[in-house]
Amino acid sequence: MKVYEPQNIRNIALLGHANSGKTLLAESILFESGSINRRGSLEEHNTVSDFNEIEHERNCSILSTTMFTEWKDCKINMLDAPGYDDYIGELCASARVADIIMIPMNAQNGIEVGTENAWENAQKYNSPVAFILNKLDVEQAKFQENVDDIKHVFSGSATVMQYPIHLGLGFNSYVDLLSMKLLEFPAGGGAAVEKEIPESEKATAEDLRNSLVENIAAINEDLMNKYFENGELSDEEFKNGLKSAIVSRQLFPIFCVSGKNGTGISRLLDVIVEFLPSPADMPPLKTVEGKELACNPNGPTVLFVYKLLSEAHLGDLTFFRVYSGKISAGVDLVNEQKNSGERFNQVFLINGKKRVEVPHLVAGDIGATVKLKITGINDTLHEKGKDFTVPPIQYPRPRVRTAIVPKTKGDEEKVGIGCNNLHNEDPSLVVEHSQELRQMILHAQGDLHLSASKWRLEH
Repeated sequence: MKVYEPQNIRNIALLGHANSGKTLLAESILFESGSINRRGSLEEHNTVSDFNEIEHERNCSILSTTMFTEWKDCKINMLDAPGYDDYIGELCASARVADIIMIPMNAQNGIEVGTENAWENAQKYNSPVAFILNKLDVEQAKFQENVDDIKHVFSGSATVMQYPIHLGLGFNSYVDLLSMKLLEFPAGGGAAVEKEIPESEKATAEDLRNSLVENIAAINEDLMNKYFENGELSDEEFKNGLKSAIVSRQLFPIFCVSGKNGTGISRLLDVIVEFLPSPADMPPLKTVEGKELACNPNGPTVLFVYKLLSEAHLGDLTFFRVYSGKISAGVDLVNEQKNSGERFNQVFLINGKKRVEVPHLVAGDIGATVKLKITGINDTLHEKGKDFTVPPIQYPRPRVRTAIVPKTKGDEEKVGIGCNNLHNEDPSLVVEHSQELRQMILHAQGDLHLSASKWRLEH
């Protein structure tokens, strides 16, 4: 597996409401880019993202999944987080380490609670956002109503990049304002067939394109002057201006797809590579100490741990993002929070339940390792003699609680260890040992969260 430099990496979190189609969108991206040779389905429980037994049993995403693919000399890391509010801790962690939050929306249902959670977490970390109107091929799909709602609820700077010609079951094409072409997609996905924009759509397309160019030019006085002088921007000015506008949150693009059928996926991949920011395009991270940490492969090595996963068939995995420098197998780093050393014996890329060993990863990339002894979520690891602390994931306070009583007397310690392990993997779940009540109390985000925690303890 090739090691990619920061400018050729894209880190995307797919965050949105349950049933907005995130899992199948990720599946189609992996299929279209050749990472898998068959598109899985939720009914057959064979998608890359939802691989956990509890997710198969409950027919929904419960844990976030890390995936990657390659497209046109770029590596795209994807973090697919569950959409139900009860599992918001997984969403918070994914939002923390992504460079751009992509928010799929069910075109039938529009803005939902999970959509708002995704936006709020993007706000929390000042992350760029792109909206994806998904399921445009289903009956009662809405486009303009959803665009208007996005502008009204979230930001007037939300800007259409594509708009469909036919909604509902006939959706297979759209006008692409980036290329100013009509793009028609074959059934099941694949490369688009470029056509000229129909005469009936030219006025609408030109108005929307002019609006897009004006929004891009408005972020920079030099661009604005060139736009007024020439009436247009060069391809390079347009591309760089759009990327800058997205990074600075002055523009929030809106894209069109059908994740289930693969419509628009090849173009979405092109857009991700061409117009969305790489780690090298993002502003330096401001550490807890007030230092600026640039995404520099030649800088001091600094990693941040955002996820732990203990699975019988996978072992104990520690997921991290490299913020600076590079990490290689056999390297020793210092855990800032624990003030102790950790050795990285192996470095992996993760694609669902599959892992690929690599010699090293550089700044901007996301990976995993095994058998770390003391490191947990929100820990920063760095070279000896350095002093960096990456700002932690911000989790919401628990909203419900229940007492935990072992079925078998004498199993209190065993259950306590299991609950603490759950908390280590999901800090939005809090364990309290109440001396006053002489009970162990589990604090969670909701009834579904408690139910899933009970299942995991029992299994």
